[in-house]
Amino acid sequence: MKTKIIDITKQYDEALSEAARILKSGGLVAIPTETVYGLAANALDGEAVKKIYKAKGRPSDNPLIVHISNMEELGQLVDEIPEKVKIMAEKFWPGPLTMIMKKSGLIPDVTSGGLDTVAVRMPENKYARAIIKACGLPLAAPSANLSGSPSPTNAKYVYDDMNGRIPLIIDGGRSKIGVESTVITFADEIPAVLRPGAVTVEEIRNLIGEVRVDGAVLHKLKEGGKASSPGMKYKHYAPRADITILKGSLEKFIEYTKGKDFFALVFEGEEMYFENAVTYGKPLDGVSEANRLFDALRELDEKGAKKVYARCPEISGIGLAVYNRLIRSAGFKIIEL
Repeated sequence: MKTKIIDITKQYDEALSEAARILKSGGLVAIPTETVYGLAANALDGEAVKKIYKAKGRPSDNPLIVHISNMEELGQLVDEIPEKVKIMAEKFWPGPLTMIMKKSGLIPDVTSGGLDTVAVRMPENKYARAIIKACGLPLAAPSANLSGSPSPTNAKYVYDDMNGRIPLIIDGGRSKIGVESTVITFADEIPAVLRPGAVTVEEIRNLIGEVRVDGAVLHKLKEGGKASSPGMKYKHYAPRADITILKGSLEKFIEYTKGKDFFALVFEGEEMYFENAVTYGKPLDGVSEANRLFDALRELDEKGAKKVYARCPEISGIGLAVYNRLIRSAGFKIIEL
């Protein structure tokens, strides 16, 4: 299969019509979103969705997020829309927020990972919404990478992973945010954040009150536990390099790594202290760290890094999302300095 790339910023009509043609015929298209690039298929077509799992090499018990272009499309996908979902949608949609509800009979089990719930998001990215509208279908779209590797924030990284696996990549420029959406479930009495993202736990609590953070956000999913959201598996977002997170000050980081053969994954301004270093954002700036993290992980592979020691971000605000991705890329290898 030859993978074609169309730049939607330059060939808008051609990109829309070609993406819609492939998606309506049961094919796969990589699309830009504000979080990361997504690998899209018709969410209501079980056979089309199976192609996503095959292209990514992804376990089929991992649920997918269904993307819509407007609020009217939500009603057919879920049993009912809880009041708190309406409040959240009013504030955060379109945007980097995924909400889980009891699914309707239209959602195939393969899309929901065998669960009785469905995860839904309305992306902020105008090209993503235009593609959904053009094909007239809700689109299941996990990140457009090989399963387990860092999520792609540009069309080049999608091509690196998906060349020969899918027919079309829509290039809409670099993703604005850089980490996947916040995922919150409304399937239980108390809403729970299952994956942190750019919409923070603090913002959600300020809007709707009590919200818990699932234990799997900061810890390994229990043995035999079923993932109720993407990104809850043990190891995820990982480069080929072996990563260990070092918690503590820069001084302690330098002292611990002295004399070792390694690459440093550090904050901007800290690279001068190391022979081999890649940076991911400014210290204490979760937005810039989120924006750079996945690119930095891919750069480590491009530079041939084998052993990596990583600086630990602040675990609050969007920094919680950065930490959540980093601990999974490290397979939960953390050293307290």
